[in-house]
Amino acid sequence: MAMKGIRRLALVLALGGALAPSMAMAGTGAGPGSVRKQIESSLVVAGDVYIETDGSVSRLDIDQEEKLPSGVVKLVRDNALQWKFQPVVREGHAVKAIAPMRLRVVAKKLDGDRYEIALRGVSFERYDAKDPQSVAYLKLDAPKYPTDAFRSNAAGTVYLVVKVGRDGKVEDVVAEQVNLRVIGSEGEMAQFRKLFADSAILASKRWTFRVPTEGEAASQPYWSVRIPVSYSLNRDPSEGQTYGQWISYVPGPRQVAPWSSTSDSANFAPDTLVDGGVYMADSRTPKLLTPLQGG
Repeated sequence: MAMKGIRRLALVLALGGALAPSMAMAGTGAGPGSVRKQIESSLVVAGDVYIETDGSVSRLDIDQEEKLPSGVVKLVRDNALQWKFQPVVREGHAVKAIAPMRLRVVAKKLDGDRYEIALRGVSFERYDAKDPQSVAYLKLDAPKYPTDAFRSNAAGTVYLVVKVGRDGKVEDVVAEQVNLRVIGSEGEMAQFRKLFADSAILASKRWTFRVPTEGEAASQPYWSVRIPVSYSLNRDPSEGQTYGQWISYVPGPRQVAPWSSTSDSANFAPDTLVDGGVYMADSRTPKLLTPLQGG
């Protein structure tokens, strides 16, 4: 498959106290205009959200705050303290709770060298391989890097939704979203997404899992889990791998798993999940009721 005109994305984005970062794009040439307009530059902010019995947020602890631009820290903290959650209930009573947070902050181009930052998606999932109430890996074979993608110096991340049966084997799988760190024509981008998705799906069908043995989830006929699969070359960081570092990519469209009977929060984004984890898609994490920004 010929892949001409492909350009890797490189980003240098400096952001201090202001909320309008400047961005310089480096590369060997310009990619197709329609695809370039889809480029996002983002970083992930992690921390813990303290939820009160009425669902309000009383405190936000941000991980490694010193590694983050001050403007990002201010934006996240100012908005998170206005969030409202559905009260967390245990044994029929509302209780205080601490939820892990991974929040994607996106830089969007305005005009000239001016950019603004905004909150794009969040997850409150935590992966604990020893938790008997959650699905965890038993056997994980790494996928092969697609040959045509490797030759074209293409990179990306596939966000899988996997249906795990009661025997711990994969019953079905779908690529929910594929983000690319490469620029080409619309047709080339679609081919790259398919290459990466097919590779990840093929590998996932050989995986096996430890299924829940305790809690409400233990009685389910199957479990849906989300698993990020990253394809990187030359030690380039994937989305969220290097904390505090801006990453440029072209986000792909999202699709719903055909067997899914639950709907995600409007604020949820699969690309906030960390590589190497297994995340219960139907878990009972705290539900955010207000918008991420301006709520």
